[in-house]
Amino acid sequence: MIFVLQNDNRPLATQTMTEATKTPKETTAAAKKTVRVESYDIAKSDETLDLAKDLAKFIKDNKLSTQVQGKEFVNVEGWQYAGSRLGIVPIVEHVINVSNDQELKYQAKVTLYDLRHGTTVGAGFAICSNKESGKKFYQEFAIASMAQTRAVGKAYRNILAWIIRAAGYEPTPAEEMEYSGNVPAPALPVAAEPAAPVMRAVTTAPTPAAPAEAPAAEAPVVAPVQYATASQKEEIIRLLNHPLITRQEKTKMLLNINRLDEERATQAIDKLRKAIEDREGTTAVAA
Repeated sequence: MIFVLQNDNRPLATQTMTEATKTPKETTAAAKKTVRVESYDIAKSDETLDLAKDLAKFIKDNKLSTQVQGKEFVNVEGWQYAGSRLGIVPIVEHVINVSNDQELKYQAKVTLYDLRHGTTVGAGFAICSNKESGKKFYQEFAIASMAQTRAVGKAYRNILAWIIRAAGYEPTPAEEMEYSGNVPAPALPVAAEPAAPVMRAVTTAPTPAAPAEAPAAEAPVVAPVQYATASQKEEIIRLLNHPLITRQEKTKMLLNINRLDEERATQAIDKLRKAIEDREGTTAVAA
C-alpha cells in the first residue's frame, strides 16, 4: 500500500486532524482580538445610566469612597474613572500661592477637556489651607497638591454629579468634606450642664445654701477629656505621610484625629510606627 504524502512529509489524514485541532484555538484568539473597552456618551441619557451601574460596581470593588457621618462620598479617583469612560480628562490650568504671614494657602484651577469633540466642557476652582482642621502641620507641597486634587473633583462634580448620585453616592467629592471640624463641639454642652442646676438652686432657694453646694462638689468627678496634643497630632501626620501607609489608612486616621485623647493618640503613634517597621522589613526580605 502506498501513502500519498504532502510537502511537509506528513500523511494527509494526519495533517487534516492537526488543522482541525488548531481551529478552536485560532477561533478563541480571534475572538479575544475583537474585544474592546466600552465607552459612553454623556449626551445620551440611557448610556450614562449604564455608566452609573458600571461606576457603582467599580467604586465598591476598588474601595474608592469615604464614609462621613454615615454617608458615602466618592474619592477623586472614582470621579476620574467616570470622566475617563466619557473621554473627559482634567487639565490643571494653574496653581497659585495665595498665602500670607498667618496662613499657608493655595488656589488651583482645573478644566475638563472632551477628547472626542476637542472642546472644554467644564472647570473647577478649589483652595487648601493649613488653617483647616487637621492640616495645621501639613507641608507646603501637600497643601498645593490637595488644592489641585480638590479642583479635579470639583470640575468633575460640576458636570457629572447626577451620574454619581445615580450610582448611589453623595454628589460631593470626598476631598471637599470637612472630616472632623465639628467633632469637639458636642462636648461643650455636656460639661456645662452640671453648672445649670446650681444656678437655679441658688436663685429659687437662697436659704438652704448648704444643699445647693452638693451638686457643685460632684462636678469635678466628670473630668474634661484631654484631647491629643499638637505635638502628638504632628507626629501622627508625619507618620501618615510615609509611603508605606495606604490612602485608606490615612483617610481613616485623619477622619478621627480630633477625637483622639492623649492615650489613644499615643496608641495610634505606636501602631503606625510598628506598621511601618513591619512593612519595611517585608519589603527588605522581598528584595
